[in-house]
Amino acid sequence: MSVIINMIRPVFDFALPPRCAGCGEIVPNPDLLCLNCWSAIQFITARGCALCGSPEVDEPMVCAPCLQQGPSHNGARSAAIYEGVAKDMILKFKHGRRTGLAALMAKAMVRHIDPGTSMLIPVPLHRWRLWSRGFNQSLVLAKSIAALRPVAVRHDVLIRAKPTPPLGGLGRRARAKAMIGVFKVLPTHRPTLRDAHVTLVDDVYTSGATANACALALKRAGAMRVDVVSWARVLRQSGAGN
Repeated sequence: MSVIINMIRPVFDFALPPRCAGCGEIVPNPDLLCLNCWSAIQFITARGCALCGSPEVDEPMVCAPCLQQGPSHNGARSAAIYEGVAKDMILKFKHGRRTGLAALMAKAMVRHIDPGTSMLIPVPLHRWRLWSRGFNQSLVLAKSIAALRPVAVRHDVLIRAKPTPPLGGLGRRARAKAMIGVFKVLPTHRPTLRDAHVTLVDDVYTSGATANACALALKRAGAMRVDVVSWARVLRQSGAGN
C-alpha cells in the first residue's frame, strides 16, 4: 500500500499542493509552516515563574497567583505563546483535524521533557467529547513526542470521570472549583504510578486548573512528581482556556 501511495502522491501534490498551516503558502510537505510563519511564532525560551512557568515573570520570581496558591504539579512548560500562528495551529489541529501538525509541535515541545520522565500521560477527554471530535489531541501530541524521545505513553492511567462546563469566562477560583473530582486514576493502575516521574501532556495551558486537577489525582495515586508540557500558553490577560 505504501508503494502505491508513494507512486500517486506526486499527482495529488500537483493538483492540490501542500500548503502552510499558517498562511496557505505552498510548502514542500504537508503539515509544515513556511519560514515566515514559523518565524512569527513567539517561542518561550525563558523558564518564567519558578512554580508554574508563566512567561510573564522573570525566573526565579514567582507569579502572583502562585504566591497565593502554588500549583499541584511540579512545574509547567509551554513551547509558545497562544496567539497568532501558534493559536491557528491548535485550532486547525483540534477542529480542522490537521493531526499531522502534532509532529511539528512535538519538535518544539520535546526539549521541555525532563530526562527523568518515566511516562507521558495525556490529559484525557470525556468519552462524549472524544466521540464528537474523533481523537484526543493531547494523546496525539504525546505519541508524537514519544516518537522523538523514547518514553512510554500511558493513556489508560488517568480518566476524565465526568464532563466539565466550558471554562471560558470563568475566574481562576471558579475554574478550579469546576475541576473538582473530574479526573481519577483507576485502582488497577496505582502500582504503575508508585514513585513515578510523570509528564502530563496537553495542547494549551491557561489558568492551570486542568493541569492541577490532573496532577492532584496522579499524586494521590502515588506519583512522585508531575511535570506539565503543552504546545501553547495563554497569557493571563488573554482570557479563556484550561
